[in-house]
Amino acid sequence: MITNPDWRGQRYAVLGLARSGAATVRALLASGAEVVAWDSKTQAREALVDEVQTLSHTLDTVMLSFADPLEIDLTGFAGIVVSPGVPLNRHPIAAKAQAAGVPIIGDIELFAQARAHLPPHRVVGVTGTNGKSTTTALIHHIVVADGIPARLGGNIGLPILGEEPLPAGGIYVLELSSYQIDLTQSLDCDVAVLLNITPDHLDRYDGFAGYAASKARLFAMQSAAHDAVIGIGDAASAAIARSLSARGEHLHKIAPGVCMDQSRWPSLQGPHNAQNALAAIAACHALDIREVAIDDGLETFRGLPHRMERVGTVDGVAYVNDSKATNPDSTAPALAAFDRIHWILGGQAKTHDLDACRPSFGHVRAAYTIGEAGPMLRDLLSAEMPVADCGTLAEAVHAARAAAVAGDTVLLSPACASFDQFRDYEDRGDTFRGLVEALA
Repeated sequence: MITNPDWRGQRYAVLGLARSGAATVRALLASGAEVVAWDSKTQAREALVDEVQTLSHTLDTVMLSFADPLEIDLTGFAGIVVSPGVPLNRHPIAAKAQAAGVPIIGDIELFAQARAHLPPHRVVGVTGTNGKSTTTALIHHIVVADGIPARLGGNIGLPILGEEPLPAGGIYVLELSSYQIDLTQSLDCDVAVLLNITPDHLDRYDGFAGYAASKARLFAMQSAAHDAVIGIGDAASAAIARSLSARGEHLHKIAPGVCMDQSRWPSLQGPHNAQNALAAIAACHALDIREVAIDDGLETFRGLPHRMERVGTVDGVAYVNDSKATNPDSTAPALAAFDRIHWILGGQAKTHDLDACRPSFGHVRAAYTIGEAGPMLRDLLSAEMPVADCGTLAEAVHAARAAAVAGDTVLLSPACASFDQFRDYEDRGDTFRGLVEALA
């Protein structure tokens, strides 16, 4: 794991003990810090005790206790480490921390603090409303293709503090959500990438401007001599790029609508992936990655689960899992990438329109709505295309299979969150994959 001698003797509270929270506790304890940990789920607390007992065999002392940080005196704590899922605009821990003069941070900030004690390395940070997972994984894939040691972390892969430190010359490639950036104060990325900003997570911010300002903080933490890669296809991102114009050659703008030959990149189809690829290429140029490795990486990249993932072909009909598309803006690229689509959508709506998807409605042969938002989406689409309100994913797959013919694509790209019927978007995508495998 990644540790930091500067944490020795300090006191930290850790709120939320899922994967990143548990990794944070282990890293702090291994560094000699005192930790007060809490999770409302008893199972999470018990699982951490089992892990720490294993860790204690390699440590002289383990200073771990359990208490809700809302119910203890936080005076003198070095920080409160919270899960990115904690809504700081509504959770009382924000006021409690402010009253005690204790910073609220996340595991990415702890990683930033530990960097001075790691072997010489570089960090790439990737953010954006849509495409950041694919772009982060693509950059990592290309770096590895060039023979450079690399770690994938942040909002993707394993918790970064739970990873083994890279040898000298390694590159950490981090996907960073706005929530993670909110909890970070000192991450100076050698290359920072912003793909786009469209309305999302507005329940956590003071309007769209507050959400955009969160993304902009990635560059505010950066040294001026480090590289910024910014997509300028939307007004908010373009405004951030203009604010960094003094960086000169260290500012790389990715313009929309650039035509590229994507025929040799099987997992990078569609105009949105052209933009993702351009951003990855620009980041890799800033890292001085060899052109041959960039070319090889683009050709051999296999994409990510639940992101326009072809999960099967049955009777000549392709079935594509795009369950990660949890808002209309992230669904729009999938609709643009395929023709003759049988579109499965629905769940918990984040917006009450599908305007971002409208330019590609001509690609859709029929729509099949599911979940809580099903009736609303049916009403939105019924004047545009044939629509069946199926209710469940299983019924939608059955209906689409009955209607589709060879050459068509059955596309799960929900444009909605999954929590009304599934644990998360991964559970929804895995369920879709299982239904398709049953068809085959």
